[in-house]
Amino acid sequence: MDGTPSVELLDIAAAALPGISLDRAGLAGGQFHEVVLLPGTAVVRIARTPAASAALPRRVELLRRLAAAGLPFAVPEPLSPVVTVGGRAAVALTWLDGAPAAKGEGGEPTQLAALLEAMRGVDLTALADVLGRPHEFAGGDRWGQLMLEEVVPRIPEEWRAEARRRVQAALDLPPVTPSLVHGDLGGGNMHWDPSGRLIGVLDWDLAQPFDPAVDAACLAWHGWDRVRDTVDARTLDRAGTWYLTFGLEQITVQLLDGAPEEAVAARVQRATAWMAGNHGWRPPHH
Repeated sequence: MDGTPSVELLDIAAAALPGISLDRAGLAGGQFHEVVLLPGTAVVRIARTPAASAALPRRVELLRRLAAAGLPFAVPEPLSPVVTVGGRAAVALTWLDGAPAAKGEGGEPTQLAALLEAMRGVDLTALADVLGRPHEFAGGDRWGQLMLEEVVPRIPEEWRAEARRRVQAALDLPPVTPSLVHGDLGGGNMHWDPSGRLIGVLDWDLAQPFDPAVDAACLAWHGWDRVRDTVDARTLDRAGTWYLTFGLEQITVQLLDGAPEEAVAARVQRATAWMAGNHGWRPPHH
């Protein structure tokens, strides 16, 4: 938990869960929502921005359909309709048991492989009207243009060519048949039971029909050795290519959000440090 909800957030949560005690409510935060936590009972996701409020009904319907898709793990299910209080949309969702794995831990290859196989097996036609577009949070169809024309020029000169190479390598990947991509697997979005079994996947805000290697790249949270033991060589190479763009596209997100220039500059600094770090993956020619 990140802290205690404000009175405003508690009022919104009460509207989504009338009659439920909020005395022990906690707070967590995400990119698009603030989340009021009622452990063992429910969570209430509250949109941070007008854009997130507008997208919430679609995202709730996606959860409803995923819950009926026969996945071998739980997803949060709606407990309430979308409610709007003070211009902010919110929804109550089921509580998912389990706990995240620490960075670099958990995620046995058999479990990760089963997860990716289940995602590939979902019928995209049944979700077509409730999925986001590829790269939607970072420019959608303009992802490549924004990365090359807005992000790369902001990178310090000594790293600029490498940044451009990373983006272009992703743009040059041969097309693959799209499948359901979560877009943010790892960290707190995957819940495991004490035996190491995956029992729940949260936060489907970035779900999209896209290259499944993106999800494989996200699973590097557990360590690249586990990813190497999970996917074939072709998927591994694609995953590495996408992974090397992740820190850079966060700059695009800030630019699209209209972040102050000093915040963008700080993100550029973090992205440059990230590029310089050893993340356990290097392209074959490195």
